[in-house]
Amino acid sequence: MSTEGGTKAVVAALLANLGIAVTKFVAFFLTGFSSMLAEAIHSVADSGNQGLLLLGGRRSRKEATEEHPFGYGRERYIYSFIVAIVLFSVGGLFALYEAYHKAHEVHAGHSEVGDDWKRFVPIVVLGVAIVLEALSFRTAIRETSKIRGSASYAQFIRRAKQPELPVILLEDFAALVGLVVAFLGVSLTLITGNQYFDAAGTGLIGALLVVVAVILAVETKSLLLGESAAEDAQRQIRDALTATDGIERVIHMKTMHLGPEELLVAVKVGVRPTDSAAEVAAAIDRAEVAVRAAEPTASSIYIEPDLYRADYSPAERPASG
Repeated sequence: MSTEGGTKAVVAALLANLGIAVTKFVAFFLTGFSSMLAEAIHSVADSGNQGLLLLGGRRSRKEATEEHPFGYGRERYIYSFIVAIVLFSVGGLFALYEAYHKAHEVHAGHSEVGDDWKRFVPIVVLGVAIVLEALSFRTAIRETSKIRGSASYAQFIRRAKQPELPVILLEDFAALVGLVVAFLGVSLTLITGNQYFDAAGTGLIGALLVVVAVILAVETKSLLLGESAAEDAQRQIRDALTATDGIERVIHMKTMHLGPEELLVAVKVGVRPTDSAAEVAAAIDRAEVAVRAAEPTASSIYIEPDLYRADYSPAERPASG
């Protein structure tokens, strides 16, 4: 469900941003407002980002090879990290540069607000864009609500192993706030004739995009490095192991996400000292079946049997719980 929901949210955001980008570019060419150009580039960057997320999702489904025995699940993390870089550079830094350039033009007296009907084009465009972006944001929230449980949105973004929904949530949130800022900047410029409001709005949009990009980069970097399974998943795996006949205890366990729906489980278990090799092997087989039943994402399971000793190093002692 999480993969399908993430894809649905990505497609909705892609369609919305493509339409919004075209209208913003038209508005910029008609009016020359820098905030409209910043928002147009922002929409182009977002559209490219959603294309990258879809590409990453497709490539992650490739079969494992000898060179990549654990598969390509982390492709989704790699492309999400690229999204953060694109948002930072193409979106945020460009908007900050455009704000500086616009402020310099205003200071030099080379920028004026027109008096004809064209001056109201950005208001109409931004109003339509806010509606379209809100619809896309609603889709992302709806799909997120299906899987986030009792976690807050901030907790979901930090803990989610599926990168698409957190990326879309943050992108759509930044887009909505940016549109509101652009709307205020353009409106104040039209009302007062002071184009510093337009430049200030452009600068705020750039700063917002930089902050969101940094948050995305930090969270995605953690996934790329390899995050363990969620606490609930670890507890279910441990309970399944200890409930297996022939497994006396979990001495220590390590988990790592190979992809959003692919989990590596490496565990050392204590077995009865009187069991034969055949009985130990049978217990391990039962344990693997139990783990997969408790946590279906456990795609790679490695169980090492041992006899528990009180002098195990701290890293090898049984985990609490």
